[in-house]
Amino acid sequence: MAVNDVDGTLAAMGPRLRAARERHGATLAGVSCVTGISTSTLSRIETGRRKPTLEVLLQLSKEYGVSLDDLAGTAPAPSAEPRATAPLSFGDHKVVLPLTRYVGGLHAHKHVLPAIEDPPARPRQASHDGYEWLCVLYGRLWLALGDQDLILTPGDVAEFDTRTPHGVANTSPGSPVEYLIMFGPQGERLRPRTPPAAGRHSPQPKHHPHTRPEKHP
Repeated sequence: MAVNDVDGTLAAMGPRLRAARERHGATLAGVSCVTGISTSTLSRIETGRRKPTLEVLLQLSKEYGVSLDDLAGTAPAPSAEPRATAPLSFGDHKVVLPLTRYVGGLHAHKHVLPAIEDPPARPRQASHDGYEWLCVLYGRLWLALGDQDLILTPGDVAEFDTRTPHGVANTSPGSPVEYLIMFGPQGERLRPRTPPAAGRHSPQPKHHPHTRPEKHP
């Protein structure tokens, strides 16, 4: 394999490592505690600013339960493309349904948070490189964004730089909350192509993280 091919393979592993960590339901801080690899190193690898060593790849592939072939993109293709992707469950009972298979750019997931009985604590926040677009489908979602608290209901949309500390929680007693996530690991954003109708003002979002915070009741 040529040197350029090796460099390209190592660079492409960053988004795959990030996707594997998200499927594993782990944070950068959590992986750092388990593996001893610093969060800054993990972040730089995931964003392609640092090439992973073989030792690091072996540690992470074992932690995430994926093969080196999967991380390198050299695993044999499945004989038939599945019609649907199986949901992923995490320790907090959250279910994530991947909606896209490509992890090198924008990718989408549907998240379902289970019903709750007691009022939740303020969501635990995390930050990382990237840009996120979130749309609530059902229920009431608490988005803690920096020092702001937003309560989003069906149809509400929020978009933000994920370097801002953020976290979510269900605030719907007795019912789940469902929402869509579009995430750009390299800071990619959605690009609207439809111009507003002539003579009309562009509709304003119901909630915007920088203009209309709501305090959680």
